[in-house]
Amino acid sequence: MRIEEEIKLDYSDVLFRPKRSTLKSRKDVDLNRKYTFKYSKLTWKGTPIIASNMDGVGEIGVAKKLNTHKVMTALTKQHTIEQISKIYNNSDFHKLVSLSCGTSSESYHRLNKVLKKFPKFEFICIDVANGYSENFSHFVTAVRKKYPKKTIIAGNVVTADMTQELILSGADIVKVGIGPGSVCTTRIQTGVGYPQLSAVMECADAAHGLGAHIIADGGCTCPGDVAKGFGAGADFVMLGGMLAGHKEGGGEIIERNGKKFIEFYGSSSEEANEKHYGGLANYRSSEGKKVVIPLKSSLDKTIRDILGGIRSSCTYVGAPSLKQLSKCTTFVRVNNQYNDTFGKI
Repeated sequence: MRIEEEIKLDYSDVLFRPKRSTLKSRKDVDLNRKYTFKYSKLTWKGTPIIASNMDGVGEIGVAKKLNTHKVMTALTKQHTIEQISKIYNNSDFHKLVSLSCGTSSESYHRLNKVLKKFPKFEFICIDVANGYSENFSHFVTAVRKKYPKKTIIAGNVVTADMTQELILSGADIVKVGIGPGSVCTTRIQTGVGYPQLSAVMECADAAHGLGAHIIADGGCTCPGDVAKGFGAGADFVMLGGMLAGHKEGGGEIIERNGKKFIEFYGSSSEEANEKHYGGLANYRSSEGKKVVIPLKSSLDKTIRDILGGIRSSCTYVGAPSLKQLSKCTTFVRVNNQYNDTFGKI
């Protein structure tokens, strides 16, 4: 046993230090990024935010709406050929949608069937809660061998060494985050995790040194946190809870006292396991929770609010583009984020 003495930081532990800027307006900030990926050699251009592959977020309706903003969606693992056929022939959807799979033979078989039917999809997201197993690295290698020209996303991990391991195994993009999500209880159930800001900084440094990319996955509670993820070096930021609660995500709408609500739950929750796998296996526990959240008015409004916040962050630190944000970023450690006299935001 040993203890690492160096303090690790979360998004709530820092704020951007403002700097002199020559930007006249938020509208002058360019949020588009252009990436060429390490193994697939494919080039992608768009706004590097990704809707998480969670029930209620990684859905066809969400993908259709976010497509208009050039924002990506990672579909849930359970999407069928029939469901995907509804979007496949729509312009550039294959560039802004990632297919997802786990490491089970059933999940991999479903992915293979979808790609055989719809070969233009460019992204594969290999998604597990614990990316530290040797079996996972071997699985990434096998998928890379089968699909050499696809851009492979793999995770989740939170340390530089395993980021490098997954890249050397064939991942173009590594997904970073264990336990920071709004409906994830991994840190409670297992005691395992890593403060997200530090994880993003360390994993980004490791990935960029090998010519690869990372996704900061989880932990964002507001547009400022999304900007901090980019400021810390993330190439993409993945959002779950911030994009949940919209009608585009599907799900049953509940009415209580004249107000409308919708259920949202973690991918490793008892609810998700019951829905997709017939219940939790007798050797494991739930690592997610279910919440009931107010039905939000418009996904358009939500994504515009997020993008507007990022543009504003850039103007405060003098970054003319999202590409320049990390270079212009200085974080200051804080004990308090904002004035909550009238309640938490």
